[in-house]
Amino acid sequence: MRRLPPPPITVPAAPQEDHPACPLCGRPMVPGASLNEHHLVPRTYGGRDTVTMHRICHAKIHAVLSEQQLRDHYHEIEALRGHPDIAAFIRWVRRKPPEFTDGHATDRRRRKR
Repeated sequence: MRRLPPPPITVPAAPQEDHPACPLCGRPMVPGASLNEHHLVPRTYGGRDTVTMHRICHAKIHAVLSEQQLRDHYHEIEALRGHPDIAAFIRWVRRKPPEFTDGHATDRRRRKR
């Protein structure tokens, strides 16, 4: 049986509370530790352009896609939203508050223990 692709993700046009919207999930971006800069083309491949997004959104991109995949196919926000795993993540994270960070996520030093 053939699976149909997930419906396209739409991002709210107007950010809430005078904060800009995250380009990936569309939730408001509150200044502070919950934000990161994402290189659309990885720096290892000469990328210079960045976009600010939630730390959890940025982490999901790098958990799902390799730097080569980012360079070759997913160097635009719309392409990222079209990836099935990222689209499922966006549907899940959209219900979370803007400052949400996954309590299960750890930094690389702590994972090695």
